[in-house]
Amino acid sequence: GEGKHFSAGLDLSELTERDAVQGVLHSRMWHRALDKIQFGNVPVVAVLHGACVGGGLELASACHIRVAEASAFYALPEGQRGIFVGGGASVRLPKLIGMARMADMMFTGRVITSGEGNTIGITQYLVEDGKGLEKGIELATKISGNAGMTNYALMHVLPRIVDASQDQALMMESLVAAIAQNTPEAKARLKQFLEGKAKKVGE
Repeated sequence: GEGKHFSAGLDLSELTERDAVQGVLHSRMWHRALDKIQFGNVPVVAVLHGACVGGGLELASACHIRVAEASAFYALPEGQRGIFVGGGASVRLPKLIGMARMADMMFTGRVITSGEGNTIGITQYLVEDGKGLEKGIELATKISGNAGMTNYALMHVLPRIVDASQDQALMMESLVAAIAQNTPEAKARLKQFLEGKAKKVGE
């Protein structure tokens, strides 16, 4: 995000003239837009600073890796405004922080700091103010070096494994593992590792 905040969410003045049908259509429009991030062609690294509130938190939740600067804070003020989230937060956010924590944020208007957000799972990385973009680019560069099939599976298959029954999830895992290891890129990388030419874990 540019400026002081990542995103402070929806312009609430838009809601005053919207009827129920328009509300459903508006919500579904955001579902389609954020699905394009979550289930797109490339992994998305979000760098969060300042307010990451309401729709801003929904946007961040659709990304694959989230880096927070110390100034970041999170809230779902919809509960205090007499409305409900509509951009996918009720689906994505409980998978990151749990249903009870999300409910608490909406019931009470609780604001989560960057440090607490990193501890409970909103973000995976926490850096000093002004260091987020550098860290985001570092992570994106590392991710871009992965095998294409691995990144695809992490973006498109892993979320479906999490949502599936155990039996279905284990079958999906087996199929993706077999497909991934059968790609020429995987075979070349495994050969490099076995020949001692690949980086070791942590390098």
